[in-house]
Amino acid sequence: MLKVFNTMTRQKETFEPITPGVVNMYVCGPTVYNYIHIGNARSVIAFDTIRRYFEYRGYQVKYVSNFTDVDDKMINEAHKEGITVPELGDKFIQAFKEDTAALNIEPATANPRATDYIQEIIEFVQKLIDKGYAYPAAGDVYYRARKFSDYGQLAHQNIDELEEGASQHTNDEETARKEDPVDFALWKGAKPGEISWPSPWGAGRPGWHIECSVMSTHLLGDTFDIHGGGEDLIFPHHQNEIAQSEAETGKPFVHYWLHNGFVTVGDENQKMSKSLGNFVTVHDLLKTVDPRALRFFMATTQYRRPIQYTQQNLETATRNLERLQTAYDNMGYRLQDAEAGNDPKVEQEVRQITADYTDAMDDDFNVQNGVAEVHELARLGNVYAERPVVFKDTLEFMRRTLGELLSVFGVNLTEAAELDDDRIEALINERVAARKNRDFQRSDEIREQLKAQGIILEDTPQGTRWKKGNS
Repeated sequence: MLKVFNTMTRQKETFEPITPGVVNMYVCGPTVYNYIHIGNARSVIAFDTIRRYFEYRGYQVKYVSNFTDVDDKMINEAHKEGITVPELGDKFIQAFKEDTAALNIEPATANPRATDYIQEIIEFVQKLIDKGYAYPAAGDVYYRARKFSDYGQLAHQNIDELEEGASQHTNDEETARKEDPVDFALWKGAKPGEISWPSPWGAGRPGWHIECSVMSTHLLGDTFDIHGGGEDLIFPHHQNEIAQSEAETGKPFVHYWLHNGFVTVGDENQKMSKSLGNFVTVHDLLKTVDPRALRFFMATTQYRRPIQYTQQNLETATRNLERLQTAYDNMGYRLQDAEAGNDPKVEQEVRQITADYTDAMDDDFNVQNGVAEVHELARLGNVYAERPVVFKDTLEFMRRTLGELLSVFGVNLTEAAELDDDRIEALINERVAARKNRDFQRSDEIREQLKAQGIILEDTPQGTRWKKGNS
């Protein structure tokens, strides 16, 4: 029975989709004015992993994630670069797709752009005005937050405690136009030289929050299963989405709210920011880091927990992934001399590990416990591969299961490529250096890697010798 932690109720709830066998989910995407940083990547990876697990469990998933392609940051950045806002959006949407493809993110069912929904947004805002939930003010349109009786419930705060307006861009001039400081912008009147669209209230552009309400309900319906995003979006963004969506439709907006934790940087757990000089973009990181290792590192921390990004933690994840790959290779190598048939007892152990994995992942996507079962399967595979007699069907079953369980984390194991003599000698030299430095863990890993390729090492007083043969 799959349970998810619902931010709205602050408890785990049994997941029951609106349509049996189908999951409709919306995840807030980036504002496309720059390359995504590892904080953005954390959210993308977390919800891609959740999506993959739903699919592993047999659900059909309709996954929508938007691009905010017009706002103050985009206008300012486009001006700096001397290009239009749409050109800036095109540039960084393409960069987003390239970076996320490298991280093995499944393409979304739809990636709507805010600027493609301008007419729908205007109609949505007009309905809120007609119902008395919104009011024009000097070219802007604001939402009357106090008119929505449950305003603040997602953030678990009383509206009287929410002194700031719901917009991230509140300023004194804007506050003066509001009936109440807590009201937030649905439509923003254009300043001279800004990109804009005609509307009944004058030229302008959408507010940030209204975009997601319009795009999500347009593509997934008035009520859908899951809405996700970073925990920094709980208030004001997601709270405002609820208020404006439910006021417009008169229906519940979302059944389950899921939010991922932050990424901190360095041993001091600093929040990532440009001012602290610890801002890391995925675009730059992928120039020096194996994307599979980065994906594995981020996907194997439970989505609600914070991730501490350090070089040491990334290296640990890299080594763990190498061990899994080595186990996969070891089993693959033994297929060469495996006998026909299977071993029912070993296969039952594999099925039990798979059941334990499912139990872990069913508990609000507990990937830490889930990946522990993956490592247990790898251990079992290594032990089985050492047996004098192994069976082909059992080896293939173990390898296939290991690959399937890891694919939920977005990691694909690869078939071992045959090593040439120069590469074998280089690995042996690295192993000799590791042993000299008493790094016996690395030494053992190299031995296992070579053994998976059918390379047998013999340590002698005259040095390490190797041969190709059956282990």
